[in-house]
Amino acid sequence: MTIESAVTFFIAMLIFSVTPGPGVFAIVARAMVSDAKQCTSLAAGMVLSDVVYLLLACFGLAAIAENWATLFVVIRYIGAAYLIYLGYKLITALPKAQETMGPKQNSESLSRTAGFVQGFLISASNPKVILFYISFLPTFMDLTILNSQDILLATSLTVTALMTGLMLIALGAERLGSVFKTPRAQRKMNQGAGSIMIAAGTYLAIYK
Repeated sequence: MTIESAVTFFIAMLIFSVTPGPGVFAIVARAMVSDAKQCTSLAAGMVLSDVVYLLLACFGLAAIAENWATLFVVIRYIGAAYLIYLGYKLITALPKAQETMGPKQNSESLSRTAGFVQGFLISASNPKVILFYISFLPTFMDLTILNSQDILLATSLTVTALMTGLMLIALGAERLGSVFKTPRAQRKMNQGAGSIMIAAGTYLAIYK
């Protein structure tokens, strides 16, 4: 990969990271009802899933997708169901001001793990991600003559670009969410964010 193609690849991945889709909707929903920091593990899970697809693309993702089509469909439905469930939980959640002040039900580490798994499932179950790497990567690299340095560089650029784009979205959504401070506004925000996640999950379930 030349310097020019590496720079172009990074810019393209950055644009891809902020393109509206289930992952971006999940980041927006989480940041609006929580904060950008809470989106770190969610974004990391999405990035790991993309890196997996990137590496698979380097070693023949098209053939893998063809031979393991049923597995990809199962993953897609699992991710869709999880998004719909999370959307329902958001819609039915109480505003922060009405929540009890008792001890937290889940530890912070458990929350981070759950967010990471959620992010991984959202990205892994999105068929557009698979198609993106199958058609996109060969425009920057000759997959027939790849070496370890090319793969390492592409992976590093992918991680940096995707995390940058997703966290910028999270910061923007956090600022928007901070405007809604009253219990009524928080309830409306939860309902809006939950509806977005349910819509994203439904899209994943019906997308062909």
